[in-house]
Amino acid sequence: MTQDLDSSFEAMHYERLGDEKVHCHLCAHDCRIAPGKRGICGVRENRGGTLYSLVMRRMSSVQVDPIEKKPLYHFHPGSSVLSFGTIGCNFSCAHCQNYSISQAEVGRFALRRLDTAAIPDMARREGCEGVAWTYNEPTMWYETTLDGSKVASRAGLYTCYVTNGYMQEQPLREIAPYMGSMNIDVKGFTDKFYKDVCKARLQPVLDTCVLAKELGIHVELTYLIIPGLNDDDKEFREFATWVRDSLDKGVPTHYSRFHPDFKMLDKPPTPRETLSRACRISREAGLEHVYVGNIHQPDDEQTRCAKCGTTLIDRAGFVSHILFKDGKCPECGTPVPIVL
Repeated sequence: MTQDLDSSFEAMHYERLGDEKVHCHLCAHDCRIAPGKRGICGVRENRGGTLYSLVMRRMSSVQVDPIEKKPLYHFHPGSSVLSFGTIGCNFSCAHCQNYSISQAEVGRFALRRLDTAAIPDMARREGCEGVAWTYNEPTMWYETTLDGSKVASRAGLYTCYVTNGYMQEQPLREIAPYMGSMNIDVKGFTDKFYKDVCKARLQPVLDTCVLAKELGIHVELTYLIIPGLNDDDKEFREFATWVRDSLDKGVPTHYSRFHPDFKMLDKPPTPRETLSRACRISREAGLEHVYVGNIHQPDDEQTRCAKCGTTLIDRAGFVSHILFKDGKCPECGTPVPIVL
């Protein structure tokens, strides 16, 4: 099914150059786009020297999810979140599990209109406490996520971004007052991995993590372990040390199991032993809250007090049972680093 593009909207965060060229300042690719062309993302198009968003207020997906699915373990645990996605991505990950929308071509994918003003009523009707921008890279419809997050925040809903972190500084600063949390994928900890697998660079992602934390956004990280590509002990140790020193030892860090998909069908699923090893190395480096995902491994799914080890949240899959009250560990009284 094709899509009519006549209702596209002028994009934010770009400047006009000479000869009808434009310079997009939304993501770290920093695209300079000639007339009639699109950026690397495929969803921002230069028409006669004006940059247009081709996906503003156009969604591919809407669904009610547990917040733990994002994954966000220290942010409103046990709640349901109304989740939205569109199409497009500024990465080209060979292993993308959402490639049907992330790599979809504008004009060849049926999108539905999203009225951002209706988001609070939609969320309440579904029993949701918040809104998530997820499934594909949310920066792709930045204008919608900014407007929708403002509407949701003003209505008392929490907001979250599930993102690859490839956003430039100014857009992040602009949306920060309306963004409660971000789960940022740090897909590997070498520039070679990013270049070969994602067609991107590592440093801008790390910069986003640091800035989001400085701006007061609740940050959690996800590292998808791919056998033979980013599963080296040295890489785990360097990543965990960076989290500890550049962010905080209490930042929740999720090691996620890889499953073969898209263009990467030659790699096996991540062995359970590799996930356990990554968790052990990260804890030895000083990280206090390390988890696994895409696999049932109870010892690495619980939230425990960093001081005494008491279980604070008992998890089974995406179901959380909160075992503390008044924001403190029931055994030692240590403040619990969880947003409720």
